[in-house]
Amino acid sequence: MSKALFPWIFLMISWLSTAGQKVGLVLSGGGAKGLAHLGVIKALEENGIPIDYLVGTSMGGIIVGCYAAGYSAAEIEEIVLSDDFSRWVNGEFEKGFNYYYSKEDPNSEFLSLQLSLDSILNAAVTSTIANDVSLNFALAEKFATQSAKANYNFDSLFVPTRIIASEIFTQNEEVIDTGSLGNALRATLSVPFFYKPIRFNGKYLFDGGIYNNFPVDVAIREFNPDVIIGSNVSSKVFEEYPYEEDDKLINSSLLFMLLDKSDPEHIPESGVYLEPDLDGYTAFDFNKVRALIDSGYVRTISSMDEIKSKVSRRVSVEELARKRSVFKNDQVPLEFSAIDFHGFNSKQRKYIRHIFRQKEGQKMSFQDIKKGYFRLMSEEYFRTIYPDIVFDTGASAYRLQVYGRPENNFNISVGGAIASRNISQIYLGLEHYYFNNYLLKNSLNFYSGSFYKSGQIRTRLNLPALGQFFIESELTYNNRDYLSADDIFQLEKSPTILERTDRKYGLNIGFPMGSKFRAILNWAWIDNTDEFTNPGNFISTDTLDILNLDGMRTGLVLDRNNLNRRQYANEGKSFRISFDFFDLKERYRPGSTSSDPETFADHHWFRVRADLEQYVKKGKYSTGYYISGLVSNQPFFLNRTATLVTAPSFNPLQDSPTLFIERFRGHNFIAAGIRNVFSIKPNLDIRLEAYGFKGFETLDRDQENPIVFGDYDKVFLAGTAGLVLHSPVGPVSLSANYYDDDETQLGLLIHAGFLLFNRKSME
Repeated sequence: MSKALFPWIFLMISWLSTAGQKVGLVLSGGGAKGLAHLGVIKALEENGIPIDYLVGTSMGGIIVGCYAAGYSAAEIEEIVLSDDFSRWVNGEFEKGFNYYYSKEDPNSEFLSLQLSLDSILNAAVTSTIANDVSLNFALAEKFATQSAKANYNFDSLFVPTRIIASEIFTQNEEVIDTGSLGNALRATLSVPFFYKPIRFNGKYLFDGGIYNNFPVDVAIREFNPDVIIGSNVSSKVFEEYPYEEDDKLINSSLLFMLLDKSDPEHIPESGVYLEPDLDGYTAFDFNKVRALIDSGYVRTISSMDEIKSKVSRRVSVEELARKRSVFKNDQVPLEFSAIDFHGFNSKQRKYIRHIFRQKEGQKMSFQDIKKGYFRLMSEEYFRTIYPDIVFDTGASAYRLQVYGRPENNFNISVGGAIASRNISQIYLGLEHYYFNNYLLKNSLNFYSGSFYKSGQIRTRLNLPALGQFFIESELTYNNRDYLSADDIFQLEKSPTILERTDRKYGLNIGFPMGSKFRAILNWAWIDNTDEFTNPGNFISTDTLDILNLDGMRTGLVLDRNNLNRRQYANEGKSFRISFDFFDLKERYRPGSTSSDPETFADHHWFRVRADLEQYVKKGKYSTGYYISGLVSNQPFFLNRTATLVTAPSFNPLQDSPTLFIERFRGHNFIAAGIRNVFSIKPNLDIRLEAYGFKGFETLDRDQENPIVFGDYDKVFLAGTAGLVLHSPVGPVSLSANYYDDDETQLGLLIHAGFLLFNRKSME
């Protein structure tokens, strides 16, 4: 052989070696910090570094799955920066799919336990921190067509991939290489106590990081690439106790306990180890997406010389785009031929089909399926359901799989509020569900405190017929003792001697009006008792006036509410308009402070009330408004105080329902205010609010005892300035409140927890 051929043979061998060089990318778990992996992929793509194999766990598995499904780094970045992504991880519904029909009045709950009670009264308690309803559907949606294109074989995806999960009964890792990609990604995210596990290939699987948080060994065993690039964002890298950081890290101790330790030594010498600088970030910082991506990008660029020295092969951006286009080209768009049920009896299946509005033998569009899913999820009971989307080759369409996970048919919730005024309260709620060809919900709640005591029993029967509606019976008892609602910061104040007790026996029929609105027809029997004094000095030997009202109330309510918080919202909109007719009998017995005679009278009146609250958020600032208006022909009662007590009130501030302010009550009024919210941090707000109230009637019964609600020439003002911390147990607020009222003009209020109450019988 001629010596002249040796250089050419050497070059040919080198070229073949380079052409055959394969690169595997391994991404660790780490919660939100796993978003830094996207910056790693961006940098590799921009520099032509090929990615031939992918292995990921937990959040690293999500990034791996997105890339394997054919999403480019730019497309993945667009997804994780979107408002929808924020809603998925925060357990919120997507805009346009937040069905209001099943939503109930907010209460003071801050902790809920779900129990499953079987027929022999065995109990199982389940509790999760995160709501996975939107996330589950998003994963099914985003990876359905790609899974079908790959024939559910992960080696046939855009990049051959392995997803790591954990099986806790045998304490082994699970390497997923077949099946639904969306299901695999949901499994690898199932951190115990945060997300419910899902059943995959017959097993309940949890977060992949529990037993293998940096699966380099899986990449070697499954693919044996020439070069492994490993990106590790796990915080669990301490060989010794972190004395300097233990105070800061203790809040994430649960996550450390659940995740396996990531060891950089697993990367072979031929590979490259990347660890983005994530000091100051936590596994829950999903609001810092861009900064996390940038940290991964910067770290990879700084190591690019090392990467290029070990990876000589290059793939251009144009070549990647062509390959990606081929993979996406003939994917079958989402259209559905059927819904399959797993874990439901025939009557339950019929109920769910009605909610989806599925017609026998007729295909459904993706929008129909999505609307049906979120319509079903609007009821809390069904949020244990898990969806998947699979392709039916025979029908050339997809089938929605609906899995019934263990039912939580009994809920216990606790809550309440602690306040600087004597309005603190505790809350206990109990709920029980029964599901067959209807959904029956029985609920019971209690409030107890010095100022406020309440009990409520409700039974709601949900029926899927006629486009869905419910029938609900209600028994509510409220007692408010305004004398007990003292303010320790107001030393000079005349006491409000008023105790109000209202009882309501009601029947409600509700039905949806589109996705945003709901209508409720209601009828109730009212039995109220008010005990009070009249203006002037009151001594211990005096007796109280007693006003009894009983009779019928009937009406219609049209409402919607997508505010982001039960109290102290800064996004969304709330609207409620009610039309009511009252037919009540007045029984008035005067006390020693009244010169009025005993009275018996029948009263009939109509009332229309509308309340609107809305916020517009731009960056860290939200501006909102609150408008309330009321029109009625409600009559005046014989006694001035009795008339004021029964008049509707305007309650703009958090403590307004605990105060009796004459100037903010009336039979006809208009009120409006502006709300400014400055978010110092995602969970810390400064609020500045101002309101005006205008009543529209004045009646003087006589010169000594006028009945006056409003003055045509006067607008009464209210306002607040405060600091609100949104904690896991509800808001913690410090506020200075102002009312245009002689008795309750200025007040300082501190409270922790939700200051919320059951509706009064006449509200």
